[in-house]
Amino acid sequence: MDGTTAGAGAGTGPAGDKSGPGWPVLAIDRQRRGSLVDQIVAAIADMVNRRELRAGTRMPSVRQFAKSNGVSTFTVVESYDRLLHLGLLSSRRGSGFFVARGPDAPQQPALVPAGAAVVDALTSDLYSGQSDALPVGAGWLPPEWYGESTLLDAVRHAMKIPAGRLRGYGHPLGFPALRQHMANTLSDELFALDPEQVLLTHGATHAFDLILRTLTRPGDVVLVEDPGYSNLLALVRHHGCVAVGIPRGPNGLDMEALAVQAAATQPKLMFVNTVLQNPLGTSLSQAQAHRLLGLAEQFDFWLVEDDIYRELAARGEASLAAMDGLRRVIRIGSFSKTLSPVLRVGSICASSSLIPELVRVKMLAGLTTSEINERAVLDAVSSRAYRKLVERLVLQLDGARERALERLQDAGLVPLARPRGGLFVSAAFPATQAGAPRSGRQVAEHALRAGILLAPGEFFSLTPPDHAWFRFNVAYAAEPLLLDFLRAQT
Repeated sequence: MDGTTAGAGAGTGPAGDKSGPGWPVLAIDRQRRGSLVDQIVAAIADMVNRRELRAGTRMPSVRQFAKSNGVSTFTVVESYDRLLHLGLLSSRRGSGFFVARGPDAPQQPALVPAGAAVVDALTSDLYSGQSDALPVGAGWLPPEWYGESTLLDAVRHAMKIPAGRLRGYGHPLGFPALRQHMANTLSDELFALDPEQVLLTHGATHAFDLILRTLTRPGDVVLVEDPGYSNLLALVRHHGCVAVGIPRGPNGLDMEALAVQAAATQPKLMFVNTVLQNPLGTSLSQAQAHRLLGLAEQFDFWLVEDDIYRELAARGEASLAAMDGLRRVIRIGSFSKTLSPVLRVGSICASSSLIPELVRVKMLAGLTTSEINERAVLDAVSSRAYRKLVERLVLQLDGARERALERLQDAGLVPLARPRGGLFVSAAFPATQAGAPRSGRQVAEHALRAGILLAPGEFFSLTPPDHAWFRFNVAYAAEPLLLDFLRAQT
């Protein structure tokens, strides 16, 4: 948010009595994108993450807040409700709303990702594909890169579903023929797999949600990569779990930090992007993967391997699922990166003992997944053209990535890592450079007004970055509009 200010006067600032009717007065901009609720939630989240609000601080009543900020009580109710779900506020019957944590709390990761203040404002544009802005921060590629004819042919073929299949909701595990195809392919390339060990989902994020619903309870510690996938960080908190970040850098995971945190926090599970990690684009070495499995065994926690970029990586990259045989590892897959995110088909591969409980939770949370989408995916991935499509996509990404690295450096940014494949490059303004912006969030808001969608480092981090950095989609990162904008920031 572009500045949030507490109301002026004694007893109304963050250091004073924060229960008076004049606090807080927020710099609400009714001309900017996003709802008033988004702006209020973002402002309060930012104040908590910046430790401007202490745990136990009493918030104004709904009516007081509404009057001070010139908004409706309905807006305040929805804002407070969302802050409750994020874990930022707590409610006490008959007493009102209170800040759930602050700088006096024990050292713990922030209750929401540092990018929460920008997530609400940018998420819809970054994921919808409907914005006219240049999608530099998005996770999807230009439609023509995917092989439009292969995809459209597959969708048309899937629509010719037999009349007899229009009854019922479909198989709880997902379309059997696609699960069989996946079992055959993964058995040939990575590890032995039975079709009954494959559960189809509405994309990878749905898979994350089902695993958290099944294996965790509020208060459980979940280890995540920091920086890591933004939706996952928010989802962990949404389920009431404590997200503990393990630093990830150009050389992989900080295994010493992981060992310390695992010993101290007794985590229930850990999410890890083994190959072409989002947002850095790097992959774990075989040695690191072995060490990770050893720590999971030693401290008895599940490993959830986010493996959605596997087909874009070189053969022979480390695979936790292959090393472990799905004993302690749960593998997440998706077809969004090689076909199209619009189909929303993902998968969970897990041990035969765990799959029944995951199926039960899937049915409780939303019954079955779309058989039409799954038929379309099967038609596409089993076609003769698919392998060539993926090979062509990898070559396109390789060329685009090298151009992006060169152009971003010319514009004054420094890569955080040099990926060997994939969609993303992350780069920063040098922290020591005079005049370099400190807040990626503020740069992203400025960029949005200039017709550019950026994904700032705050989006992927548990704690606010100390300098401005961004994840760039290599398909769009060499565009003159972006480069001119970046050069103008210093």
